[in-house]
Amino acid sequence: MRLILLFAVFVVLGLAFESAGARLISVRSLIPNLIIILAVDLGLRHHGVLPAILAFAMGYATDALAGSHPGLNAFMTTMVFLVSYEISTRLMTANAGVGATVVFFGVIATTLGTIAIANGAAALSSTGPLVPGLLLQALITAIIAPFIFSILAATKRLTGLPVGAARDSRVRDR
Repeated sequence: MRLILLFAVFVVLGLAFESAGARLISVRSLIPNLIIILAVDLGLRHHGVLPAILAFAMGYATDALAGSHPGLNAFMTTMVFLVSYEISTRLMTANAGVGATVVFFGVIATTLGTIAIANGAAALSSTGPLVPGLLLQALITAIIAPFIFSILAATKRLTGLPVGAARDSRVRDR
């Protein structure tokens, strides 16, 4: 229950920041994708059915506020969660550097995947003008990801939630 409440608060804050930022900053590429950061944190540090449901709910909340195709953000956010989860099961530790890298590629994959699904795969051939802005947004999101991860970790400690995946504590105990 604490995990649900924690991520609900962060999703509301993230969506509010992204919505307000879009009104204040005319260049959309400068606004980080905070929902992807949260999905990556869930995938790297929380395993089970509940985090997967939370990732879907975060994407669905994004769809409710800004989605032109209902369910598309929910699908893409869940995919980012699943890739993050799979990466975390293959690595010995999931530190902020790994998280930032996954966030960088997650933002790119989410944007290109959304374009391909919404407009057909042929639409990807005309995304050339979008690439610089997409790379800028992915870079900005990856740069702030470690800060968001540390805020999440501090908040998890305050609420009594585990900060890392269970396997991380097993590796440290050896």
